[in-house]
Amino acid sequence: MPTDGTYTAVVDRFEDSLAVILLEDDGETVGEVVVDRERLPEDGRHVNAVLIVELEDEEVIDVTYKEQETVDRSERAQRRFDDLSQRPPSTEDESNTS
Repeated sequence: MPTDGTYTAVVDRFEDSLAVILLEDDGETVGEVVVDRERLPEDGRHVNAVLIVELEDEEVIDVTYKEQETVDRSERAQRRFDDLSQRPPSTEDESNTS
């Protein structure tokens, strides 16, 4: 279990009425917590929602949804996917442009 403090976190998945949240430190996953879905802010009750989670005595004491960070991460992931899905030009394509 990560130490007490404030973490950036991401909703990883839901298992029945529970939310599994991955905790990050400097962009690296350092642990996870499981909370009742109802403890999450209503607009942050979806997979890949970015949250700020505060832990004290190994308990989640506060959760805040970060809408803009959620949007930013989603857009970055989509751009990476789009970049990777581009077919590199073949030799034939290159000779047609000259």
